[in-house]
Amino acid sequence: MEFRQFEAFLAVAEELHFARAAEKLHVAQPALSKIIRTLERELGTELFERTTRKVRLTPSGEALLEPAKAISVHINGVKRIARAAQQGEIGSVTVGFAGTTGYSTLSILAREVSRKQPGISLELLPQNYSGEALSMLRDGTIDLAVVSSPAPAGISTLLVRNETLMLAIPSDHRLARQDRISVQDLRDQRFIAYPASHGSRVRDAMLSICAAAGFVPHIAQEAPDPYSLLALVGADVGVAIVVASSKHIRVDGVTYVPLAEATMVLPIALAWRDSNPSLALSTVVDLARNVFTS
Repeated sequence: MEFRQFEAFLAVAEELHFARAAEKLHVAQPALSKIIRTLERELGTELFERTTRKVRLTPSGEALLEPAKAISVHINGVKRIARAAQQGEIGSVTVGFAGTTGYSTLSILAREVSRKQPGISLELLPQNYSGEALSMLRDGTIDLAVVSSPAPAGISTLLVRNETLMLAIPSDHRLARQDRISVQDLRDQRFIAYPASHGSRVRDAMLSICAAAGFVPHIAQEAPDPYSLLALVGADVGVAIVVASSKHIRVDGVTYVPLAEATMVLPIALAWRDSNPSLALSTVVDLARNVFTS
């Protein structure tokens, strides 16, 4: 049996007139009659009593009416889902991110997706820093990532924010009351940093500005995420160079102080693989363009 047979049955059952039902379905009346006869033959029972004056449902036709309506609702639902998927209105987009900028960016984007395209779900994979995230984009493990640009060939980006660097320092530290701290003053300090294996651009920036000041920072401990990193700073384990948006995270015992040499800017961007065919991804990227470039 085919869906068009149930569609034809429902049209005749609603109209109780073959000519009107054929017009409703945009088919010729003989073709409609043939579809109904084929359905009756396959079911082994007559569905309609036909006279020259009227058409009415048989008991078998009455019994088939509700199941046929249920099939129609189900099939139409499948069609709507297929059309929505084709238009990028439903689906799943996997997003890799890390750091405070990653969290704040995804918070904004997730709200917009939920509001404008509730049929699309964002699967969030935290603790994936720029280096890792770009590798995952290239091999297709994720669809979208928050990274510090520039990105390699084959990866498109959308700038969402330019970050500067500052220092997170224990509140009772002797340098914490200064209006601005020189990197030179941190020569003998213990540092908290993101793991080298994660490919964090903030860690790279920390090493770069310390090298420019003439020393290699002593990394006392590594932390997998900004909240753990700041908790270690608050516990007086060491100091940390962080992006300026981190100051929105309030942790007991942590003070944020600008760096005198913090002229380096980290461009933070959403990134995706050019060859990714996902229509849901294209829809999310379009929403991101509206949010972050308006």
